[in-house]
Amino acid sequence: MTYLFLGVDGGGTKTEFVCMDAQGAVVAQAAAGTTYHPQVGVEKTIAVLADGVNTICARLNIAPSALHHVFFGLPAYGEDATIDPQLRAACGEMLGHARYDCGNDMICGWAGSLACADGINLVAGTGSIGYGERQGVAARSGGWGEVFGDEGSAYWIAIQAMNEFSRMSDGRSPKTALYHVLREALALDNDLDLCGYIMGTSAMARDDIAGLARLVVQAAREGDRASIGILDKAAQELAAIAITLRQRLGFAPDENALLSWSGGVLTGESGVLPALIDIIGAAGGFTLIQPRHPPGLGAALYARYKGSKSLLF
Repeated sequence: MTYLFLGVDGGGTKTEFVCMDAQGAVVAQAAAGTTYHPQVGVEKTIAVLADGVNTICARLNIAPSALHHVFFGLPAYGEDATIDPQLRAACGEMLGHARYDCGNDMICGWAGSLACADGINLVAGTGSIGYGERQGVAARSGGWGEVFGDEGSAYWIAIQAMNEFSRMSDGRSPKTALYHVLREALALDNDLDLCGYIMGTSAMARDDIAGLARLVVQAAREGDRASIGILDKAAQELAAIAITLRQRLGFAPDENALLSWSGGVLTGESGVLPALIDIIGAAGGFTLIQPRHPPGLGAALYARYKGSKSLLF
């Protein structure tokens, strides 16, 4: 019998579906849009998930009932006692069986980067969060959402940049290259038009706002002090998450915790990762590990990990 394990890595920008067999070979993949329900709503989220599951099954010429175990890693899951049961029930309905788990997409980053080994993973993409496991104990830190959290994420970086822009515009801070980069990129005739872009009736979507982080990176490369300060602060915030998780998971003072990362802010060329590595190195107590696998594969590995408990390989 062929055992198949499907992992779903939801995100603020895209969702990946990766199916592997018992030996860990990937047999099918698919991609879809965001499953961040605070942005697109529960119905749209469920529709994206159903389409992805159906696509995988069609490519393998199987019914969902043939999937031995499925893990749905969903953004914002575990943070709304009203929405979570709706999402979980819908996942069961689309599969037609109970061999599945739902969890926050932070688990996908951890399972991928550390291949399900004890340690900590930092996610900094559209949003940010830290997650780790040690000897069966799990903990998360950060990830409180874009309104008052997600420090160090692309969205957070963009919001800090717009705060700096507002200060530069009305004279509280001197204008730097960041001011001009944002004004040009958004084609602002009036600086106050920024309010409409972010809070107006046709406001930018969350992932579009996060995309403005690239402008901060661009300005920082040109030596803009305000942009460099924002990226340095992002590194400090992410380091604080890692240090907190190390303590919460009970690592001994003389025990190094494996630390890896995922998400575009840390895997791209933002400059945040080198600054983070410097801070972590000064703090001590960590062994840094390059991500072993991407989060999409991590979702499948976690599905296999959970499903293998009922199998003997």
